[in-house]
Amino acid sequence: MSSETARAQRTGPERQRSGRVSLVATVSDDLRRRILEGHLKIGDRLPSEAELTREYSVSRTVIREAIATLRYENLVEARQGAGVFVRNNQPANTVPFSQPDYARISSIIEILELRAAVEMEAAALAAARRSPAQEEAIVERYEDINGLIASGEPTHDADMAFHLAIAEATNNPRFREILALFGLEAIPRALLRPGADATTPKDYLVKIQEEHRRIAEAISLRDEQAARDAMRTHLIGSQQRYRARLRGGNSQGRNT
Repeated sequence: MSSETARAQRTGPERQRSGRVSLVATVSDDLRRRILEGHLKIGDRLPSEAELTREYSVSRTVIREAIATLRYENLVEARQGAGVFVRNNQPANTVPFSQPDYARISSIIEILELRAAVEMEAAALAAARRSPAQEEAIVERYEDINGLIASGEPTHDADMAFHLAIAEATNNPRFREILALFGLEAIPRALLRPGADATTPKDYLVKIQEEHRRIAEAISLRDEQAARDAMRTHLIGSQQRYRARLRGGNSQGRNT
């Protein structure tokens, strides 16, 4: 089914996006379990996309997103022309340098500075190299965040998925691997405490989403400099907000 046909059949876009996210989680959870329990061993090839589509009775889009989740966790890797293979049997949950102290705002700023250095160039490369399918994936991840904001649900996972989709669109796997080292901790409002999204003001999330829109639009237009600038605005803005909080003391509301 084409993406145009699928969109035409939607009667509740937000509900459908939420349903797809749930299906992605179901498939990725089951494949992850099979890897961690040894049913799929390191070096094993995963069933083909068509086989997984039949096995789980879901669309190819769901399978692709589930596989992307496992790639993000460093459990599997795609080999050009050969398929997807098990790479590791332990999820990536540590970084190869000192673990940041997420209770300290200074540590958050350090992470944001590193992300800016990496993701500004990732956005520019994505604008230059993205395929039509990768462009669509970025737009879909953007729309996922819109749906979650509208329904008042946490956006941490969807926000990270948006940035990972951009990293994927560079067609250089090292960018995705860098982001995967941090996991959800790369999202500032998820750093200070679990569930912070629940108290994040909606107008703030809308502001962040507008920044996401500019990034996605620049990538779609293949405007490398605009993509780089939009990502810089997005991440430097977060740095400035946390520096203002640092200057004002840690007693300010932790909701961004």
